[in-house]
Amino acid sequence: MIPRLRGIFLYYSCHPWSADKKPFVIASFLLYLGAMREKYLWAPWRAEYILGPKEKGCIFCNALKGRNDKKNLILYRGDKTFVIMNKFPYNSGHVMVVPYRHVGQIYRLIPAEAHEMIETVQLTVEVIKSVLNPESFNIGMNMGKGSGAGVPGHQHMHIVPRWTEDTSYMPVIGKTRVVSFGHELIYGMLMEGFQSVCRERKSRPKRS
Repeated sequence: MIPRLRGIFLYYSCHPWSADKKPFVIASFLLYLGAMREKYLWAPWRAEYILGPKEKGCIFCNALKGRNDKKNLILYRGDKTFVIMNKFPYNSGHVMVVPYRHVGQIYRLIPAEAHEMIETVQLTVEVIKSVLNPESFNIGMNMGKGSGAGVPGHQHMHIVPRWTEDTSYMPVIGKTRVVSFGHELIYGMLMEGFQSVCRERKSRPKRS
C-alpha cells in the first residue's frame, strides 16, 4: 500500500503540470492521504439500535423500575445515581452513569446529584481500570438531540474504555477488528469489580 502511494505521489509531483496548478495537485493529494489516515472506532453492532424498534418510554427509568438488575444491565446503585451498561456499546465495557431523577439538562441537577455523579464516574473508572485495564477513556455527555443524545430527556455520562488497537482501519480496509465480549461476561466481570473496589474503599483511611 505505502510503495504504491509513494509511486502515485512521485508521478503527480513530477508530472508536467502548469506552475500554477502543480502546488494544488500535490496539496490535494496530501490532504487525501491525511483523510486516509483518519482513525475510527467502528461499532457495526450498533446498527441494531439505529435501525431496530425503539423501546417505549425512558430506557433508564424502565431499567430502574425492573426488579432484575442483571437483566437490565445495572451494575451499581448509589443514593442518587446508578451505573448501567450500554446495550449497544461503542466498545467493550462501555457504561453510563445516570441520575435516578429524570432530568434532561445538567444545570437542572441539584448539587447533591451533580456531586455524586462525579464521584460515581470516579468509582466506575477505577473499577473498569482494575478489571479491563484499558489504556485510556472517553468520558462525556450529549445534551439534546442535536448533540446526538440517544435519550435526550434523561441526562447520562458515557464512559468508554479505549485501547490502542481499537482505533484503526476496520476489517475490509485495515484487516483489523474490534473484539467485543458478550454482555453477560462483561457484566459479571464489572460486577465483581464494583464489589471489590467498594470493599477496598471502605477499608481505606478517610481523607482529612
